[in-house]
Formats: sequence, structure tokens, C-alpha cells
Amino acid sequence: MTRTTGQLTALKVARAKRPGMYCDGGGLYLQITEGGASWVYRYMLNGRAREMGLGSLALYGLSEARAKAQDARRLRHQGSDPIEHRRAARAQAQIDAAKSKTFAQCADAYIKAHRAGWRNGKHAAQWTATLATHAEAIGAMPVQAIDTALVMKVLQPIWEKKPVTASRVRGRIERILDWAKVSGYRTGENPARWRGHLDHLLAARSRVRKVEHYAALPYAGLAGFLAALREQQGIVARALEFTILTAARSGETRGARWSEFDLLDKTWAVPAERMKANKEHRAPLSARALAILQEMQAHHHGDDDFVFPGGKQDKPLSDMAFSMQLRRMGRGDLTAHGFRSSFRDWAAECTNYPNHVVEQALAHVIGNAVEAAYRRGDLFEKRRKLMNAWASYCAQPALAEHREVVPLRGR
Repeated sequence: MTRTTGQLTALKVARAKRPGMYCDGGGLYLQITEGGASWVYRYMLNGRAREMGLGSLALYGLSEARAKAQDARRLRHQGSDPIEHRRAARAQAQIDAAKSKTFAQCADAYIKAHRAGWRNGKHAAQWTATLATHAEAIGAMPVQAIDTALVMKVLQPIWEKKPVTASRVRGRIERILDWAKVSGYRTGENPARWRGHLDHLLAARSRVRKVEHYAALPYAGLAGFLAALREQQGIVARALEFTILTAARSGETRGARWSEFDLLDKTWAVPAERMKANKEHRAPLSARALAILQEMQAHHHGDDDFVFPGGKQDKPLSDMAFSMQLRRMGRGDLTAHGFRSSFRDWAAECTNYPNHVVEQALAHVIGNAVEAAYRRGDLFEKRRKLMNAWASYCAQPALAEHREVVPLRGR
């Protein structure tokens, strides 16, 4: 009786040198070519002959080739095409490999994708640093495997000790996991979500520690401080005074260029890319603010120059310049940003300007969507009067903090 399978032997396989097809039966062949020897499985599909490579003879012996052919025959018996089945398995393996991306890899990809949209170049470095420091425990984990327990493992050690940092870390993890889901690297709910999820497991940040505001000088002491500041020499002192007079953020002043100013119109147009709200802000300039600019024109060489140049050529003042100035004045307890609070308190308690005018002067984002939709102007002329009043208040003679009461006695 003729054998339908097992027609080859190990000896026949070893001696097969002449190019051709050597049948083992059941669709399995040893194919010899000038390029080498390999295994082939032949079968019929919908009336058409198909050939499926099973690998090189150097990698698979006769018994292994027979096992591969047997698997292919089983698939044919089940109604599947062995070639398409293998293609689907390889595609699934590629998908599984993609989904096994680590959290650290997804974090790097997220930062790279969003770097161009971040206004401050240090933002990406801060993301990288905080995640490397506090999310190291999940960095090497497959992003698909990140669950609530792992997120809590990151957050719990720092939630009460460093609530501000912990809140930022949580938000950044949430964004990276959202990115991974949209990119097809994970499925399911986001375990770093706060509302309706982590808020049941962690205390609210406001309950853990009181909000720490920027150190601010009470507006009543501002005249004395500015009198002392005007006695200070140097670009940093003038830049800090200009920041106070315009109620600007320190970065807006340090990055100011001459092209942004219209000295005849007494206007400073801060471009959108340097504003927190990512929207251009026009600021009116008081007489004292203009005087500072005129003083700084000695350093003016071109419209693209920084108004308050730093120590290095073509570089602005450093982000520590104002802090160091305050320390030199013995006021290390204050911050440059805190003077915005001084302005806000003065406007609320000493003037009748509406809140929305003051908020516009501070370039705050309008929180009320309805109000934002109707308020399209920038209230510039009202703000000009407000800032002139602020400059006048800042220029008034310093009052002694303690006055001695002298009784008047009649004869």
C-alpha cells in the first residue's frame, strides 16, 4: 500500500541536493533551489493551488516541518486559509507589541507631540523632571497595565507632603493615559481621573494644605517700597518698577522687546505667545512707566532688542533676577508676582473701578462664559485711567508706618 505521508526520511533529506520538489505527502514538500533548501506546504483553495513557506531546512528539521504541515492541514479542515491565518497572527502580534508600549515611552511621545504648543520652553523639562522623579514606579510598566492601584502607588507618598506637586503629577499622568488610549495603546477608563474616581480615594488638595499665595506687600506700604526701589541702580531695579507700575507678570516684562511699544500712543502690546491666556494684551503706560522706557533707551539698538537686557548678549533677564533684587533690598519675603495682588487689593479698596476693568488690567481670563461672550472690547480707555491712578498712588510720598500722637494742650 502506497504511503500518503511520511515518504521522506532524514537520510533522504540529507542526500537531497538536486534542485526540485521532494514530496513527503499530505502537501508537504522539501524544495531545493540554488539558493538553498526550504519546506513548502501546498494546498488547494477555491480551485486554486497555493503554496505556503514553512521555513528553511537549516532552521527546521523533517519532524518540525511535518508538525507545521499538520497544523496547516488542521486549519484547512476547519475551513481556514493557513496563509491568511498566519498573516492575521503576525498582524495581531504587531498590535500587541505596539500596545505593550511602556508608560515612559508614551510620556516621551506625549511631550514631543505637545512641545510646540507650550508657550514656555521649560514646560517640557518640567514635565520630564516631575514624571522621572515621582512616576518612576510606573515608567517601565506597559501603559495598558496602568490601573488605579499603580496610580495610587505614585500619588499616596506625596499627596499630603507635596500636594501641589502631587496634583500636577496626577494631571500629567491622566493626560498621558488619555493620549495612549486615543493612540490605540490602551483601552478602558482612565485610572488617573479625579472627578468621580480618585476624589473618592484621596483628600481634596484644598483640605490637605491651605493654598499658598505669592508673598505680597500690602498696598499701604507700596509707596515706601517704591521709593527705596527707585534709589536702586541697574536694569533689574527699573524692570521690577516697570512690572509693578503695569501690573504685569514678570515674564511679560523680562521678555519685552522694543517692537511691542508705541511710545507716542503710550501703549504696550504684549504678543499672545508671551501671555498666559495666549491672547495679545494691550497695556496703557503711565508717565512714570514711559520715563523708565526712556531711561532704558540707552540700551536700545534695534526694535528686536530686549527692553531690559540680561547679562548675556541677546538674552533677557533671568527668571531669578527679580527675586535676587528683592533679596538685595532685604525683602526676600516678597515676590514679583505678589505686587499684582497689591494692585488688586488697592483697586478693590481704594477705587470705584468695576471688577471687570481691574481683571482686564491684570489680563485675567474671564471665567464666566456668558460674560466672555458679550465682553468683546478691552476697556482700554478705562484701564488707562485706572493705571494712571495706580501710578499716582505709587508715586505718593512714603508714610511712616507708626506716627507719634502729640497731644495739644491749651494754656
